[in-house]
Amino acid sequence: MSTALKGLDHVLQLQELDLSVDRLRNRREALEAGQEVRAFRQQLEQAETRLGDVRLELDAVERESRRLEGDIDSLTRKAKAEEGRLYDGSVANPKELEAIQHEVASLRGRRSRLEDNLLELMEQKETLDGRVSSAQSEVQELRDRLTGILGESSTELEDIGRSLATRTSERELLVTEFDPELLELYEDLRRQKKGVGAAALVDGVCQGCHQKLSAMELDHLKRTEGVMRCEYCRRILIFT
Repeated sequence: MSTALKGLDHVLQLQELDLSVDRLRNRREALEAGQEVRAFRQQLEQAETRLGDVRLELDAVERESRRLEGDIDSLTRKAKAEEGRLYDGSVANPKELEAIQHEVASLRGRRSRLEDNLLELMEQKETLDGRVSSAQSEVQELRDRLTGILGESSTELEDIGRSLATRTSERELLVTEFDPELLELYEDLRRQKKGVGAAALVDGVCQGCHQKLSAMELDHLKRTEGVMRCEYCRRILIFT
C-alpha cells in the first residue's frame, strides 16, 4: 500500500466517530425493540391478572353473602309467621302447637347457622377488599411507570436521531479526506474486528487487542512509512 495515503492522520478520529455511531444505533435498536417497555408490560399484565382474580373472589363472596341475606330474611319471616300462629289463638290442638314450636326452633337454628356463615363471609370480604385495594395500587403504579418509560423512550429516540444525523454528516465530510484504499482497509477491518479497525499505540501496547508489542516490532513500526499494523490483531496502528 502507498506510503502517502491521505487520511492516515485522521483514522482514529474516524474510528471514534464510528464507535459513537455504533453505540447510538445499538441504543436506538434496544429502545425500538422495547425491551424495557416489554418487561414492564409483562409485569403490568401479571398485576392486572392478579387484580382480576381477587375481584372474581370478591364477587363470589358478595353473591354468596346476598344469597345468605335473602335466606336469612326468608327464615326470619317464616319464623315470625309461625310464632304468630302460636299466640294468636288460631291453633288450639296441642300436638299442632307442639309441631309449630319445633318448626320455629328449627327455623331459628337454620337462621343462626346462616348468620354464622354470613359473618365468616363478611370477614372474607374485608380481607378481599384489602387485597383488591393493594392490587389496584400496584396496577396503577405500573401503569404510571410504563407511561413514564414510553415518554422517556420517545424523548431519547428523538435525541438519538439528532445525534446520529450530526455524526453521519461529520463522517461523510471526514471520509472525503481518505484515500479509497485506506478507507477500504479500515472498513474491512471494522467488519472483522467487531467495529474496531484502527487503534492507538500507547506505551507499546495496542489499544485494540491490548497486547504489548515486542521491542523489535516497535522499532520496525517506527521506521515504517505508511500504514502500520498490529502484529497480533492486524488492526491499523497509530502512535499517540
